[in-house]
Amino acid sequence: MTPKQRVLAALKREPADRVPIFMWLHPETAARLGRLLEIPASRVSEALGDDVRQTWVNNNHAMEGIVHEREGEGHTDLWGIRWLRSGPFNQIDHSPLDGATRDQLLAYEFPYPHLEDLLALMGRVIEGRGDYFVGCDVSPCVFEMYWRLRGMEQALLDVFAEPDVAREMCARCGEFSVRLSEEACERFDLDWLWTGDDAGSQSSTILSPESWRELVKPNLARIFDVGTRKGLWVAYHSCGAVRSIIPDLIEIGMDVLNPVQCTAAGMDPLSLKKEFGDSIAFMGGVDTQDLLPFGTVAEVRKATARLLEGMTADGGGYILAASHAIPPETPDDNIFAMYAEAGVSREEIFDRATGIRAQ
Repeated sequence: MTPKQRVLAALKREPADRVPIFMWLHPETAARLGRLLEIPASRVSEALGDDVRQTWVNNNHAMEGIVHEREGEGHTDLWGIRWLRSGPFNQIDHSPLDGATRDQLLAYEFPYPHLEDLLALMGRVIEGRGDYFVGCDVSPCVFEMYWRLRGMEQALLDVFAEPDVAREMCARCGEFSVRLSEEACERFDLDWLWTGDDAGSQSSTILSPESWRELVKPNLARIFDVGTRKGLWVAYHSCGAVRSIIPDLIEIGMDVLNPVQCTAAGMDPLSLKKEFGDSIAFMGGVDTQDLLPFGTVAEVRKATARLLEGMTADGGGYILAASHAIPPETPDDNIFAMYAEAGVSREEIFDRATGIRAQ
């Protein structure tokens, strides 16, 4: 099967030659595997046998798509957010609306003049699409975008102290994602529209479910609708404990939930599959906090096998993925063990890398 056929079969609960795979690798992990396989880091996913190709066209590119080599290096993005590398990831150093007055908040202008620059990020994905399943990532979509601009503490305070402003700013964040979604769906031959807002902490949703339904849900519904009207699958990403709002996400058109952060409250993948598997597919669930970086090869294989068996019990509805980017401290053997359980052997990976080197 081609990668696209494999993903479509999983989403439709049809037989496939193996479970589809879509992993996020931390840039340091990708670079290390690239050295091991003797190929560019940008082609590691190809060698591993991943089935999906996509990239960010919204603010997540500024966070994850721009990689700094040294601690403390940074950049200011098109939204005015200042990012610094702290540990293995970029973290927000300054939010442009931190301390802003009500008038300053409402006067803020989103980077509509740079739409062409943002959409151009899809160029490499489209050029190399081949037989892959292709997506466009328009996240963060609503409240996560707002708190990046405002700062988490002030954004949460706005929800209670300035609810009309919070409502208007969430709507404007959503509208920017709608515009990106519309443009991407018109320009590119996509298979799914990838959306997202990190709505959960380790123990609960960041906003109360009631506040989320008022501020976020209507805006996400508009974004989802762009993909639905184009006949695309709609995927939604949120870390954390979001079980309480999964029925809402299904109601407004979500087809795929990612990353199934299995260590968060209520997010056991097999339990979610049992409750919601008739309505949605899942992507994720391989623990990146303890299992992959610190487990043994035997533990990784056992946990992955159990996950695959449970998540595909209805014949599909699952894409193998980790619950976050695979961190740099993850042993190579653990990564190969996870892939082996999905039917992609170490030898196959090295053979593909040989083919890439020969090109």
